[in-house]
Amino acid sequence: MTVLLSSQNRVLLLIIGCAVLWSLESVMPLYRFRDHRLRRTLPNVGLTVLVLLTNLVLSFAAASVAGFVVSHRIGLLFLTRLPLWIEVIIGVAALDLFAYVAHVLLHKMPLAWRFHRVHHSEEEVDVTTAFRQHPGESIWRVLWQLPAIALFGLPLWLVVVYLTVSAVNAQLEHANVRLREPLDRLVRALFVTPNMHKTHHSRRQTETDSNYSNIFSLWDRVFGTYTAHVAFPTLRYGLDDLDERETQRLRGLLAMPFASHGAPLLAKGR
Repeated sequence: MTVLLSSQNRVLLLIIGCAVLWSLESVMPLYRFRDHRLRRTLPNVGLTVLVLLTNLVLSFAAASVAGFVVSHRIGLLFLTRLPLWIEVIIGVAALDLFAYVAHVLLHKMPLAWRFHRVHHSEEEVDVTTAFRQHPGESIWRVLWQLPAIALFGLPLWLVVVYLTVSAVNAQLEHANVRLREPLDRLVRALFVTPNMHKTHHSRRQTETDSNYSNIFSLWDRVFGTYTAHVAFPTLRYGLDDLDERETQRLRGLLAMPFASHGAPLLAKGR
């Protein structure tokens, strides 16, 4: 019941966030995309529904692991008593680090890349791109949350806090909004920002293979995958050979990991 209530609140928050950012994209867009905006985003909406359903089903696995480690006092957070705010920071950072590793492997493992390219095949990145994700990738990401929960002994409420912050930031960093570079540069000293993440959606592989972080930009800096420069006048989103209309429909996106067209197995041509 707790999982269901938490999920309902998060979905409501995401709907509100999406509506606000969707409106801002019309007022202060980073790029002027083609017409038929609603028709273009319908496949993303369909994938978002599937992502939410997949995460709802798998949330019981996270709840079970969290309940077990807390009841048996297993994990690094049980080694000593810490102030609650420090535990929250450690827990969120731990989950974010594991999310970073999961994301890097989505690019480096050939089979995982097949699923992740559904997200990167978007030609016009906006707030709806945040959850343009194949259900197979959703499963992968949730599975990487479980060892973090077990290793640090994270309670379910802390996992929910992380997932909520992560989802809200995902919408923000994908939003097609224009931000002043000085402000963006200041914020990304600690957090992932829209300008920082837009580089990750570039068609150039050297740019795509950078800025993997989810919430904290720290991980890219520590592991040498950070790219500060972004040239918006020449930046192009998407993946070569995956621009066809049929490929970009919901059915084509769901079939993409199993199709023979596009970037075959290795992440070539990104």
